[in-house]
Amino acid sequence: MYQAEMTIRARYGETDQMGFVYYGNYASYYEVARVESLRQLGMTYREMEAMGVMMPVLENHSRFMMPARYDELLKIVTSIHEKPGVRIRFKYDIYNENGVHIHEGETLLAFVNIASGKPCRPPEMFMKKLEPFF
Repeated sequence: MYQAEMTIRARYGETDQMGFVYYGNYASYYEVARVESLRQLGMTYREMEAMGVMMPVLENHSRFMMPARYDELLKIVTSIHEKPGVRIRFKYDIYNENGVHIHEGETLLAFVNIASGKPCRPPEMFMKKLEPFF
């Protein structure tokens, strides 16, 4: 299993009138965490695109256990539990600044050849970087 962590502060513009992070903003948190998890692995999304591969989202699931609030520092733990094939599943666990687990999320993405628009295998370089974790 591969795992990475990052933090993000809940900004005012991401909250609703109650001061809670609006539910639609969690997808943005997933994207930031996913891109940073690749960077921590040693490969950027930009490099993947330069290799001719993009990763569109196929599914997005969220489970809200407690609200994230304005100005809280949120820890996002991103993990890959299964070795990817043509698809890759990312899981996200979000903790508030008190260490309380407040949110679970999951996205399923596909590796797609930019030129053909068809599903493809992940780049070899990416798989080599993931290899020690599986």
